[in-house]
Amino acid sequence: MLTIANHRRDSAGLRYVYPVVSRRAGGVSVGINLNVNNACNWACVYCQVENLTRGGPPAIDLELFERELAGFLDAALTGDFLARKVSAEDRRLMDVAFSGNGEPTSAAEFPEAVLLVGRVLERLGLAGSLPVRLITNGSLLHRRKVQEGIRTLGELGGEVWFKLDRGTPAEIEAINGVPMDAQRIRRNLARCATLATTWVQTCWFVLDGAAPDAAARGAYCDLLGTVATGLAGIQLYGLARPSLQPAAPRLQRLAADELEDFAAEIRNKTGLTVLVSP
Repeated sequence: MLTIANHRRDSAGLRYVYPVVSRRAGGVSVGINLNVNNACNWACVYCQVENLTRGGPPAIDLELFERELAGFLDAALTGDFLARKVSAEDRRLMDVAFSGNGEPTSAAEFPEAVLLVGRVLERLGLAGSLPVRLITNGSLLHRRKVQEGIRTLGELGGEVWFKLDRGTPAEIEAINGVPMDAQRIRRNLARCATLATTWVQTCWFVLDGAAPDAAARGAYCDLLGTVATGLAGIQLYGLARPSLQPAAPRLQRLAADELEDFAAEIRNKTGLTVLVSP
């Protein structure tokens, strides 16, 4: 059975399409994995992808992708997949989400894949009722084709979940494995928010026995302060599944009340809506 602790990509036996039970989506999310080679341009310490490598995906077989997505959605709506694989309390389709085993926008075919999703949803009578989401690290927003794909997603009524785990370059490099400065993050966030509804997604946890301190919390809020008015809000979440990276022994979950305390601090300092998933 699919659970929030089990996000296996092979439960439906497909190459690009995989269903998961998402605590943040609130039910079954139909995932799209464009990075079938487990390659990403980031290397987050909490990543659940086995054998993660640096890089981008191979060429996408868009015809196969379309057949898989249309076939799975039809089976989920008219067949017994959900009854066999999902517990009764989670047995509802919540979205189609570009996520997978790496950064989705690194695929050269990303804008075509978004258009394809829109066509499939229209054909099945799901356009406007089944949201389309992009879960992204936001690092490639400077690319014209990435902007094109996100603009199309926005036109479909979809939304972006934009990763921001910490607020200083040193912390971002320690958590996400990349050099990234606040100015670039603000620029990419602001650009993304003009193209589609944009939420920030933040994973908050204990590293090496220490929770993020007051300085880390303040830096995070300061980074968001200048772009807060353009954002839908924050998806603040803790660790739910074990990391499959070398850093896994260094990570621990934060208590739910500590996440709630940080959420209250974000609300107070930025005015943003904060949704918490411990």
